Amino acid sequence: MRHEVGIQGETAPHGVGSETRASVWTLSIVIPCYDEAHTLEACVRRVLAIADDSLKLEILIVDDGSRDDSAAIGERLAQAHPAVKLIRQPSNQGKGVALRRGFAAATGDFVAVQDADLEYDPQDLKRLVQPLIEGIADVVFGSRFLAGNSRRVLYFWHSVANQFLTLLSNIFTDLNVTDMETCYKVFRRDVLQRLKLRENRFGIEPELVARVAQQRVRVYEMGVSYRGRTYEEGKKIGWKDALRALYCVVRYNASCAPWPVQFAFYLVIGGCASVVNLLVFWLLLHAGVLLPRATVSAFAVAAAFNYFLCILLLFRHRARWNSVAEVLIFAGTVAVIGFFDRQITLELADRGWTPLVAKLVATATGVVLNFVGRRWLVFPEPGNGPWQRQGRIESSGSAT
Repeated sequence: MRHEVGIQGETAPHGVGSETRASVWTLSIVIPCYDEAHTLEACVRRVLAIADDSLKLEILIVDDGSRDDSAAIGERLAQAHPAVKLIRQPSNQGKGVALRRGFAAATGDFVAVQDADLEYDPQDLKRLVQPLIEGIADVVFGSRFLAGNSRRVLYFWHSVANQFLTLLSNIFTDLNVTDMETCYKVFRRDVLQRLKLRENRFGIEPELVARVAQQRVRVYEMGVSYRGRTYEEGKKIGWKDALRALYCVVRYNASCAPWPVQFAFYLVIGGCASVVNLLVFWLLLHAGVLLPRATVSAFAVAAAFNYFLCILLLFRHRARWNSVAEVLIFAGTVAVIGFFDRQITLELADRGWTPLVAKLVATATGVVLNFVGRRWLVFPEPGNGPWQRQGRIESSGSAT
């Protein structure tokens, strides 16, 4: 049971009530580790140094199948410090797997991520956790690009890629963070542990931001210092991870993005399907197939291709084939749009338009109708809703 000292004052946010409370809070810090024997011990000691009378620590080192002495160092640290625990993975499975393992084991009021390579200064965690303690935030990101803190200057193109990925993530999530890929993300534990995470490697960073945005919790950002490493010093992230991050931004955000963003993205999908539609239509005409049959056949092929891309990229999380009704709705939607496609093509052809131009107009109309049908009929799902306030947290901290 936490003992609190009440101080009369203004009503605190986040359901804390009419008192400011002095308590002991517990911060769980997950340290994913893979071949970091040179820096792990120094990292843990610097993390231990941020504990004080009001902040207890739970340090969870997750060794991800290291080939060097990282696990042995972690074991020694766990034996020497009660706050340190070592979790060992049987093989190298990636940062995302290590983080999920650590998140599940965390028991503190708040949970933070600390890389073992000391690119980030643990002293910043004391500032990042403060908005959570004060009850004004549910998640706090530490940004390397906000003013006021030092950072090592390296890799221009890494910075460009980071800013592009952050911009794309913001477009999909409707957040305005400045550093989506930051390691320093601090969460209320109850918020974090209800996120359904899937990524195994560095794609966990854009996925975390996507899941947080979908929870509609209160997100804050603060500047942090950054001392980046070179590849010669052990940096592991590469261009393949950047491509994966791009994929993850789309994969975990597209189905929940605002509809204007979804429509813009659907234009790409619809454009690809339209090309297929026109190509098949042209091939059938040149093969001697009559106009009505070529129109219907080309549309059917394009509709199947469109559906595949929608499930793969845009509405993948909204496909719930659990009733005959859903199959009938999809078939009905395709049939109605197919009817309009055929009628527009034939009507314009009868008015003297060339078959290809008539088909092009019908296809463009079909893109809009397809999006409306799929978004609100075939794959409906309630939106994320408004940004919510969360209930009050009960700390597991001991009495002071």
